[in-house]
Amino acid sequence: MSRERDQGKPSTRAVHGGERDGRPRVTDSLTTPVVQSATYWFRDTQEVIAYQEGRHPSFEYGRYGNPTTRALEDKLCALEGGEDCVVSASGMNSITTLLFALLENAGHLVTTTLLPRMGIRTTIVEPGDYAALERALADGCSLFFSESPTNPYLRVVDVGRVSELCRRAGALCVIDSTFATPINQQALALGADLVLHSATKYLAGHNDVMGGALVGKRALIRRVRDLHGVLGGVIDPHASYLILRGMKTLALRVAHVNQSASRIARHLEQHEKIERVHYPGLASHADHAVALRQMSGFGGVVSFEVRGTLESASKFIDALRIPYIAPSLGGVESLVEQPTIVSYWDKTPAERAELGIRDNLVRYSCGVEDADDLIRDIDQALSLI
Repeated sequence: MSRERDQGKPSTRAVHGGERDGRPRVTDSLTTPVVQSATYWFRDTQEVIAYQEGRHPSFEYGRYGNPTTRALEDKLCALEGGEDCVVSASGMNSITTLLFALLENAGHLVTTTLLPRMGIRTTIVEPGDYAALERALADGCSLFFSESPTNPYLRVVDVGRVSELCRRAGALCVIDSTFATPINQQALALGADLVLHSATKYLAGHNDVMGGALVGKRALIRRVRDLHGVLGGVIDPHASYLILRGMKTLALRVAHVNQSASRIARHLEQHEKIERVHYPGLASHADHAVALRQMSGFGGVVSFEVRGTLESASKFIDALRIPYIAPSLGGVESLVEQPTIVSYWDKTPAERAELGIRDNLVRYSCGVEDADDLIRDIDQALSLI
């Protein structure tokens, strides 16, 4: 599959990448149209044979592709510098299809997050523990998978170092770059084999659509795409259209939330009612030096611990006036959540402690509101506890 290399800086590629020449042209439409079709026809049987032999381009059937979705895949290739991309119905569908496609029977997965797999060994390593990673890779690992930055403590994996360790061991390196976005981090250029995005978050950017994307080497994407067509986790063309539309302002939105989150993190670090702030743009963060080397911005999410108990953090969240209490991130609206009672509500205190999730932890995703307004709102909420 030929992928055009769109030139220019990320903000330009976010607008024009994958669309100017490759999209379907309908009545000279400036925007990529929604091709609402589940089936694609052939003019004659010779065209069918040519398609089967790879000589005629066609999507054939909705499980195997869509012109609107193809434009989105091309745009992501342009932004990430990847050879190919496959977009699916959700980020989790992209992850599961990736693992099913690339992990052989009785394979071995090394990850920095807990991801139980049937019939596949998993080894959990802490971000930054490269000695543990080397030991795991030496034990026959076939794939390393990690977010960077991670959720919710925003640990930053040294992608170049991890990629080199994986390459020596014959393992694949997969980085979930959802929190970073292609604007703040280029994981493929740093050495990763594949980069994953929950397109629901920053790529779409408006809290109104779900999608997932996997970008990287053509041979690997082909294996994932083949299984993707069988499993059927295809994205609706209108969802692809919404993500395409959202991505045109990606660079603008990310630049704004980078600045807002940095200001909020610095402000909170000096606040007497905040115990600790987790943000890679702060010198106090464990991976600040790594983030400086491999990221051009530190993202729009700030995690912090309110001084006090679970109830103290809840009271603070309930007193906020601007952000919505919601579990996602990356949209134009600011969102806030207390991980203990959202993502980890079914865990016991001991289980949460083992995972490092403290009861007073708050995750704040900056939207595109004015940073001064967000800070004033945070201050008034903190004044009530």
